[in-house]
Amino acid sequence: MIIQPPKNIQPLDAILPEEPLLMMGAGPVPIPPRVAAANSIVINHLGDTMAVIIDQVKIMSRYVFQTQADHILGVAGPGSAAMEMAVANMVEPGSKVLSICNGFFSSRLAEMATRLEAKVVKLEIKEKEAADPQLVEQAIIQHKPKVLTIVQGETSSTVWNCHLKTIAGIAKKHDCFVIVDAVCTLSTMPLEMENWDVDVIITGGQKGLSSIPGVSLVAFSDAAWDHVNNRRDVLRHWCLDAKLADQFWYQKAYHYTAPVSGILAIHEALRLICIETLPLRFARHLRSSLALQKGLEIMGLSLYVEESSRLNSVVGINLPKGVEAKKLLAYMSKHYRVEISGAFGANIVRIGQMGEQCRSHHIFRTLHALGASLKMFSVDVDMPAGVSALEHSLETFTYTKTMTSACQEAQLAEL
Repeated sequence: MIIQPPKNIQPLDAILPEEPLLMMGAGPVPIPPRVAAANSIVINHLGDTMAVIIDQVKIMSRYVFQTQADHILGVAGPGSAAMEMAVANMVEPGSKVLSICNGFFSSRLAEMATRLEAKVVKLEIKEKEAADPQLVEQAIIQHKPKVLTIVQGETSSTVWNCHLKTIAGIAKKHDCFVIVDAVCTLSTMPLEMENWDVDVIITGGQKGLSSIPGVSLVAFSDAAWDHVNNRRDVLRHWCLDAKLADQFWYQKAYHYTAPVSGILAIHEALRLICIETLPLRFARHLRSSLALQKGLEIMGLSLYVEESSRLNSVVGINLPKGVEAKKLLAYMSKHYRVEISGAFGANIVRIGQMGEQCRSHHIFRTLHALGASLKMFSVDVDMPAGVSALEHSLETFTYTKTMTSACQEAQLAEL
C-alpha cells in the first residue's frame, strides 16, 4: 500500500488567532521584536560570521551570569536539557548528591541525578517555604555530598530560595559543588556566580532572558570545569557532553549542527539586557512584580507564598472557593486574550513577571483580565481598588523604600 499525502492540512495563518494571546504565564514569555527578527535568520553554523556571534554571546553571558569563568556553553534544547548537561557532567555514578526540593523542577534535578545512578538524598522543604541554611548544612554534614542541587526560584510553587548565597557558601566550605537552576530568575533578580560561590548555573532562553524556547545556557566555574575536564569515564550523554560541546563553543570545531536561529535570537536577547544593565533590569522586575502583588491583594485575592519566600518572577495566587483553574484560564484566554498558568498540584494560578512581561501595560491588562474573569465566576473582587493600588505602587516605588521582607531588603541592596 502506498501512503498518500494528508489532506485538509491548514496553513498556520488559518490556525493561529488573529489577535495573539498575551503570554503572562510561567513561560514562555513575549519576546522583543529584535529577538523575533533574529530568530528568522539562518547562517552557516561553522562560518566566520557565526564565530563572531558566538564570541559575543559568551562575552555578554559572562556579564549576565556575573562571572569571569571561561566556560559558558549553549545547549540545543529547553532549560531541562541545560539541567541535564549540568547534572550529567558534574555528577558521577555512585557519588552522593544532595537535592534541595521545593517543588516540581527542583525534584527534576534529583530525578536526573538518580538516573545517572548517583546516591541522591532529597531534602524536602516545607510547602511554601525557602530552604533553611541551617537545615542544609546539617544535611551536608550528615551525608557529605559531592554535589548540591537547588533552584533559585521554583517556578512550580512560586517559592524563592532567598538564602541561596548563604547556602552556596556553606556548600563551598564543605567542598561540595553547587548547581543552581536559574531558568526563571537569571536577569530578573540578583545572582552573582563568582561572589556567591556557585559552581554551575542553568538557564533557558524562554523566561528571564526573553528569548525563544529551545536554546539554553550553562555556565561552569573554573573549579567545576576542572572537575568536568578531569573525568575519565565516558558520559552516557553524547549531545550533552560538555567537553564535546566545548569543541564548538571554544574551539570553532564541529559538535552537532547548532540551532543557528536560536543562537542569533539569544544574542539579541542578551544584547538588550546589557543595554538595559542588570541593576535597572532587577529594579524593573521588582517594581512590576511588587505592584502586581499589591494590586491582586487589594482587589481581594490572596497570594500563595508568604512575602519572605515569595518569588517575584512568578506569582502564585490562591483560587477563590468554587473556581476551577482550567475554566478560569480558558475564559481569560477566550474573552481577554490573556494567558496565565495553572499549577502542578497546588490550587493556584500563576502570573509570570519575567523579561517582557514586566511592562506596565502588560500587568494592567492582566490584572483587569483576571478580575473581570473572576467576576464572571461570581467572585466578589474590587477591580477599581486593585487597579488603583497597582498604579499607585508603580508610581511610588523607589529603590530605597523600606520593605517588610528582609529577603527583599537584601534584594534591593544588590541594586
